[in-house]
Amino acid sequence: MERNSRSTHVFELNGRTALITGAGQGVGAGIACTLAGQGAQVVVNDIDPARADGTVRRVRDAGGQAHAVAFDVTDLGAVADAVRTFERRIAPVDILVNNVGNAGAGAFRPTSFRDTDPADWRRFTEVNLFGVMNCVKAVIDGMAARRHGRIVTIASGSGVIGQGIGVSLYAAAKGGAISFMRHLAIENASDGITANTIALGLIDPAASGREATRTRELAAHLPVGRIGVPEDAGALCAYLASQEASWITGQTFHLNGGSYTS
Repeated sequence: MERNSRSTHVFELNGRTALITGAGQGVGAGIACTLAGQGAQVVVNDIDPARADGTVRRVRDAGGQAHAVAFDVTDLGAVADAVRTFERRIAPVDILVNNVGNAGAGAFRPTSFRDTDPADWRRFTEVNLFGVMNCVKAVIDGMAARRHGRIVTIASGSGVIGQGIGVSLYAAAKGGAISFMRHLAIENASDGITANTIALGLIDPAASGREATRTRELAAHLPVGRIGVPEDAGALCAYLASQEASWITGQTFHLNGGSYTS
């Protein structure tokens, strides 16, 4: 069959605006670049304005459309103000990718639950669960009014399966986000909004030196023989954000090179 010469994208996102949180680096930056490559206008969020600007330059250098918007996803007021201002000045948000998520704050240090400090528990839910809810709250009414919306949350395989590696607090927050997305999908399906989750496995945004050696060791244990890269997450996001995925909602996709299948 002859390919339509007018189509340049597999999953067409022309005319759509996508907000990607935590897109100043790593997986978020990869998602932003991929969605822009499919024709979307991307809104690059990061708590660090300089990182957001860096991703915007990458997108624009590749011929895409991008804007930087700095805010902290744990601050509902700041999220709402930023989204309201952007939508008034530029365009409504059609696609939300909740990518922000870490081990609470600062460096990731696996710790057994028995050794955790209760004073630290809240940090995990504020970023990985409340941050998702805050961003959804800011965009969902507009999506419902327009009867179209795509919400994708980047979670973790640890939110689904037990792993004895000291990530119980992180996993609890990610598991909450996964459950939230399932219910969000059902509540809003009749308004043309889909809500899905990507449970990421091992992703290596840019390993070098000793990290590269460790990456090769880890890759040897994966069925596909390699660690994931940000563009892998971007490709799945592009599909879930597209019209072709309009019948897919409330699902959790395990993106992990075959290390876990449900």
